[in-house]
Amino acid sequence: MYEFAVLAAEGGEDVNPLVPETYDIVWSVVCVAIIAVLFYKYVIPRLTKVLDERADKIEGGIAKAEAAQEEAQQTLQQYQQQLADARLEAARIREDARTQGQQILAQMRSEAQAESDRIVASGHAQLEAQRQQILTELRSEVGRTAVDLAEKIIGQSVSDEAKQAASIEKFLSELDETDAGIGVGR
Repeated sequence: MYEFAVLAAEGGEDVNPLVPETYDIVWSVVCVAIIAVLFYKYVIPRLTKVLDERADKIEGGIAKAEAAQEEAQQTLQQYQQQLADARLEAARIREDARTQGQQILAQMRSEAQAESDRIVASGHAQLEAQRQQILTELRSEVGRTAVDLAEKIIGQSVSDEAKQAASIEKFLSELDETDAGIGVGR
Protein backbone atom coordinates (compact mmCIF):
# COMPACT_ATOMS: atom_id res chain seq x y z
CA MET A 1 0.00 0.00 0.00
CA TYR A 2 2.76 2.30 0.68
CA GLU A 3 4.06 1.67 -2.74
CA PHE A 4 0.81 2.79 -4.31
CA ALA A 5 0.93 6.07 -2.51
CA VAL A 6 4.53 6.56 -3.60
CA LEU A 7 3.64 5.84 -7.21
CA ALA A 8 0.73 8.18 -7.13
CA ALA A 9 2.91 10.83 -5.62
CA GLU A 10 5.49 10.34 -8.31
CA GLY A 11 3.00 10.81 -11.06
CA GLY A 12 2.81 14.37 -10.05
CA GLU A 13 -0.85 14.49 -9.78
CA ASP A 14 -2.46 15.78 -6.82
CA VAL A 15 -5.04 13.15 -5.93
CA ASN A 16 -7.23 13.51 -2.97
CA PRO A 17 -7.73 10.10 -1.42
CA LEU A 18 -11.07 11.10 0.06
CA VAL A 19 -12.74 11.98 -3.24
CA PRO A 20 -13.66 8.97 -5.33
CA GLU A 21 -13.07 8.75 -8.99
CA THR A 22 -15.70 9.97 -11.40
CA TYR A 23 -16.47 6.54 -12.79
CA ASP A 24 -17.05 5.28 -9.24
CA ILE A 25 -19.50 8.12 -8.60
CA VAL A 26 -21.33 7.47 -11.90
CA TRP A 27 -21.71 3.75 -11.27
CA SER A 28 -22.76 4.38 -7.68
CA VAL A 29 -25.41 6.87 -8.81
CA VAL A 30 -26.69 4.38 -11.44
CA CYS A 31 -26.91 1.59 -8.84
CA VAL A 32 -28.68 3.85 -6.35
CA ALA A 33 -31.08 5.03 -9.09
CA ILE A 34 -31.88 1.43 -10.09
CA ILE A 35 -32.40 0.46 -6.47
CA ALA A 36 -34.55 3.57 -5.91
CA VAL A 37 -36.71 2.80 -8.97
CA LEU A 38 -37.13 -0.81 -7.91
CA PHE A 39 -37.84 0.32 -4.35
CA TYR A 40 -40.50 2.85 -5.45
CA LYS A 41 -41.98 0.51 -8.02
CA TYR A 42 -42.23 -2.68 -5.96
CA VAL A 43 -41.47 -2.18 -2.28
CA ILE A 44 -43.33 1.04 -1.52
CA PRO A 45 -46.62 -0.09 -3.17
CA ARG A 46 -46.52 -3.36 -1.26
CA LEU A 47 -45.65 -1.57 1.95
CA THR A 48 -48.45 0.93 1.34
CA LYS A 49 -50.84 -1.91 0.57
CA VAL A 50 -49.90 -3.73 3.79
CA LEU A 51 -50.24 -0.52 5.81
CA ASP A 52 -53.62 0.23 4.19
CA GLU A 53 -54.84 -3.29 4.92
CA ARG A 54 -53.70 -2.91 8.50
CA ALA A 55 -55.43 0.44 8.77
CA ASP A 56 -58.60 -1.07 7.28
CA LYS A 57 -58.41 -3.98 9.71
CA ILE A 58 -57.94 -1.61 12.61
CA GLU A 59 -60.81 0.60 11.45
CA GLY A 60 -62.95 -2.49 10.86
CA GLY A 61 -62.04 -3.77 14.31
CA ILE A 62 -62.97 -0.43 15.82
CA ALA A 63 -66.25 -0.43 13.89
CA LYS A 64 -66.96 -3.99 15.00
CA ALA A 65 -66.12 -3.07 18.59
CA GLU A 66 -68.42 -0.06 18.41
CA ALA A 67 -71.17 -2.21 16.88
CA ALA A 68 -70.66 -4.85 19.58
CA GLN A 69 -70.74 -2.16 22.25
CA GLU A 70 -73.94 -0.70 20.79
CA GLU A 71 -75.48 -4.17 20.63
CA ALA A 72 -74.43 -4.82 24.22
CA GLN A 73 -75.99 -1.50 25.23
CA GLN A 74 -79.23 -2.42 23.46
CA THR A 75 -79.20 -5.85 25.11
CA LEU A 76 -78.64 -4.19 28.49
CA GLN A 77 -81.57 -1.84 27.86
CA GLN A 78 -83.77 -4.78 26.83
CA TYR A 79 -82.72 -6.66 29.95
CA GLN A 80 -83.48 -3.66 32.14
CA GLN A 81 -86.85 -3.23 30.43
CA GLN A 82 -87.65 -6.92 30.92
CA LEU A 83 -86.59 -6.64 34.55
CA ALA A 84 -88.82 -3.59 35.04
CA ASP A 85 -91.70 -5.42 33.32
CA ALA A 86 -91.12 -8.46 35.52
CA ARG A 87 -91.18 -6.26 38.64
CA LEU A 88 -94.43 -4.65 37.49
CA GLU A 89 -95.90 -8.08 36.76
CA ALA A 90 -94.81 -9.33 40.19
CA ALA A 91 -96.40 -6.29 41.85
CA ARG A 92 -99.61 -6.85 39.86
CA ILE A 93 -99.65 -10.54 40.82
CA ARG A 94 -99.09 -9.64 44.49
CA GLU A 95 -101.91 -7.10 44.34
CA ASP A 96 -104.20 -9.63 42.62
CA ALA A 97 -103.33 -12.23 45.24
CA ARG A 98 -103.98 -9.72 48.04
CA THR A 99 -107.34 -8.80 46.47
CA GLN A 100 -108.27 -12.45 45.97
CA GLY A 101 -107.23 -13.19 49.54
CA GLN A 102 -109.46 -10.39 50.82
CA GLN A 103 -112.32 -11.61 48.65
CA ILE A 104 -111.86 -15.18 49.90
CA LEU A 105 -111.68 -13.92 53.47
CA ALA A 106 -114.86 -11.85 53.01
CA GLN A 107 -116.59 -14.81 51.36
CA MET A 108 -115.52 -17.14 54.18
CA ARG A 109 -116.76 -14.61 56.75
CA SER A 110 -120.12 -14.29 55.01
CA GLU A 111 -120.37 -18.09 54.71
CA ALA A 112 -119.44 -18.46 58.38
CA GLN A 113 -122.01 -15.81 59.32
CA ALA A 114 -124.65 -17.55 57.19
CA GLU A 115 -123.77 -20.90 58.76
CA SER A 116 -123.86 -19.33 62.21
CA ASP A 117 -127.26 -17.78 61.46
CA ARG A 118 -128.51 -21.12 60.14
CA ILE A 119 -127.27 -22.94 63.24
CA VAL A 120 -128.84 -20.32 65.52
CA ALA A 121 -132.13 -20.50 63.58
CA SER A 122 -132.01 -24.27 63.73
CA GLY A 123 -131.34 -24.09 67.46
CA HIS A 124 -134.25 -21.69 67.94
CA ALA A 125 -136.50 -23.95 65.91
CA GLN A 126 -135.38 -26.94 67.94
CA LEU A 127 -135.91 -25.04 71.16
CA GLU A 128 -139.38 -23.97 69.99
CA ALA A 129 -140.22 -27.56 69.03
CA GLN A 130 -138.98 -28.83 72.37
CA ARG A 131 -140.90 -26.07 74.16
CA GLN A 132 -144.06 -27.03 72.31
CA GLN A 133 -143.47 -30.69 73.11
CA ILE A 134 -142.82 -29.90 76.75
CA LEU A 135 -145.92 -27.67 76.85
CA THR A 136 -148.01 -30.45 75.33
CA GLU A 137 -146.60 -32.99 77.79
CA LEU A 138 -147.01 -30.53 80.63
CA ARG A 139 -150.63 -29.80 79.67
CA SER A 140 -151.31 -33.48 79.53
CA GLU A 141 -149.62 -34.05 82.88
CA VAL A 142 -151.30 -31.03 84.44
CA GLY A 143 -154.63 -32.23 83.05
CA ARG A 144 -154.20 -35.68 84.62
CA THR A 145 -153.07 -34.16 87.85
CA ALA A 146 -156.07 -31.83 87.80
CA VAL A 147 -158.43 -34.76 87.16
CA ASP A 148 -156.79 -36.70 89.99
CA LEU A 149 -157.13 -33.71 92.29
CA ALA A 150 -160.73 -33.18 91.23
CA GLU A 151 -161.51 -36.82 91.94
CA LYS A 152 -159.94 -36.53 95.34
CA ILE A 153 -161.76 -33.31 96.09
CA ILE A 154 -165.12 -34.46 94.76
CA GLY A 155 -164.69 -37.94 96.00
CA GLN A 156 -165.96 -39.58 92.89
CA SER A 157 -164.45 -40.65 89.66
CA VAL A 158 -164.56 -38.36 86.70
CA SER A 159 -164.59 -41.04 84.11
CA ASP A 160 -166.42 -39.30 81.42
CA GLU A 161 -163.75 -38.39 78.95
CA ALA A 162 -165.68 -35.52 77.47
CA LYS A 163 -166.12 -34.00 80.90
CA GLN A 164 -162.54 -34.77 81.69
CA ALA A 165 -161.28 -33.05 78.51
CA ALA A 166 -163.55 -30.04 79.09
CA SER A 167 -162.38 -29.72 82.66
CA ILE A 168 -158.74 -29.94 81.59
CA GLU A 169 -159.21 -27.34 78.87
CA LYS A 170 -161.01 -25.00 81.25
CA PHE A 171 -158.28 -25.40 83.85
CA LEU A 172 -155.49 -24.83 81.34
CA SER A 173 -157.13 -21.77 79.80
CA GLU A 174 -157.57 -20.31 83.28
CA LEU A 175 -153.93 -21.12 83.94
CA ASP A 176 -152.88 -19.41 80.69
CA GLU A 177 -154.91 -16.32 81.59
CA THR A 178 -153.31 -16.22 84.98
CA ASP A 179 -149.82 -16.55 83.43
CA ALA A 180 -150.60 -13.81 80.90
CA GLY A 181 -151.91 -11.52 83.63
CA ILE A 182 -148.80 -12.06 85.75
CA GLY A 183 -146.44 -11.60 82.81
CA VAL A 184 -145.03 -15.10 82.90
CA GLY A 185 -145.06 -17.06 79.69
CA ARG A 186 -143.39 -17.29 76.44
